[in-house]
Amino acid sequence: MKASWDKAVKADKCLRIKKGKSPSSVYEFGDFFLRPVLIMSAKGNLTIKNEFKESDKNGVYRAIYSRRDIRGQFHGDTISEEVLSRILHAAHHAPSVGFMQPWNFILIKNFKIRRAVHEAFKHANSEATLMFSEDKREKYQKFKLEGILESPLNICITCDRNRFGPTVIGRTANPDMDMFSSVCAVHNLWLAARAEGLGVGWVSIIHNRELSEILCLPENIVPVAYLCVGYVTHFPPKPELESAGWLPRLSLEKLIFCDQWKTDCQTNWPKLYEEVQSYRNSYEELYIK
Repeated sequence: MKASWDKAVKADKCLRIKKGKSPSSVYEFGDFFLRPVLIMSAKGNLTIKNEFKESDKNGVYRAIYSRRDIRGQFHGDTISEEVLSRILHAAHHAPSVGFMQPWNFILIKNFKIRRAVHEAFKHANSEATLMFSEDKREKYQKFKLEGILESPLNICITCDRNRFGPTVIGRTANPDMDMFSSVCAVHNLWLAARAEGLGVGWVSIIHNRELSEILCLPENIVPVAYLCVGYVTHFPPKPELESAGWLPRLSLEKLIFCDQWKTDCQTNWPKLYEEVQSYRNSYEELYIK
């Protein structure tokens, strides 16, 4: 039992013993987001402790509910390598199909490259403007939809569609699961960044072919998300497009079905329906204000 414990500790340098505790006691990861707790089972295997402290749960929910798509509130403070390492680790621990881990993280500080990306954005945004009806076009043009040059760091998260070969567990019936996995990495990074006080803006108004050329991506590497990252002056209480009246927040209870499409949840699961309605009125008070 002790041998397996020692092996596990040596395998991960982030583990540290709580002072004065025996090997069967609780160990913690270093300063990672929410620090999952490991314990030694009766069989000598490391397992993750199931329970979260109330403060830990509140931290998770606060990050979720106060996360925003940031475009124009960046200021000049640089991101330390320590903080950057933490959010990249969080992204790298996202779930992935068949444990494929198809992502790479391109960290972009070079202003020449960022200006080229910004030009690609302007080109795609000009096209997008014409796609909206005239009554919405003027309002659309007032939105700031990127922080490519203002943010101290840009990150492009990609998907390697050939990683570990053509046959991967979970991709056999749905080959696009690798792309969905990379999006999970985006979300992990976004929530960890919010916990660190960093704003993140996802710039999606860029043609992938232009972005691939600028970043010299091989044919099998797909850009999934181009992110602007940095410290911000503030996090808005609501998403910008919601506050501006572009689109409303949909009511969750209208989006939940039971067993089959559009099978009414209110009739088939009334207690859940009531809880969803009740919680909607309280989460902003708990986690945002």
